Amino acid sequence: MSQTYTPGIPQPGMPEMRLELVPMPVSDVDRAKAFYEQAGFIMGTDSQVSDTMRVVQFTPPGSACTIVFGTGMPGISDMVPGSVKGIHLIVKDIVTARDFLAARGVNVEEITDFSGVKYAGFSDPDGNGWLLQEFPPEMRQPGQSFYGES
Repeated sequence: MSQTYTPGIPQPGMPEMRLELVPMPVSDVDRAKAFYEQAGFIMGTDSQVSDTMRVVQFTPPGSACTIVFGTGMPGISDMVPGSVKGIHLIVKDIVTARDFLAARGVNVEEITDFSGVKYAGFSDPDGNGWLLQEFPPEMRQPGQSFYGES
C-alpha cells in the first residue's frame, strides 16, 4: 500500500533535513570576505585547505545557515560570480536591520511593502542578491521565523 503525500505534513520515517550551507560564488575571496565582515556576518572559517583550495564560511547573525565561498572547491568554484539572487534574511524588524547594515556602509535599497510583507535588497560586490524580509506578526504562520514573539 502506498502512502499519500500531503504537503506540509511530515511523513512517517522521514528524517529531518536542515539547510545549513549555501554556496556563494565570488570572483575575489578577500573582497567578499571584507564585505561580509562589514555587513556583520559571523566568520566561521577561513581555511587554506591545500595549495589550490581555500574555504571561507560566514553566518548571518541569528541564522543556522552558513554561506561558503572560496577557491578550488569542485562545483562551487565553477559557479558564475554574482549568480545567486533572492537569498532571504527573515528579520523581526526590517527598519532596524536595514539601518544596521546601512550604518556599516552596506548599500541597502529602500523598504518596499507588498501587501504587508516588507523587503529591502542589497548585494555583495559581485552582485549576489540578498533580501531582508519582514512578515508582520498577524501574517506569521506556526513554525515560521519569529512566530510567537511579540
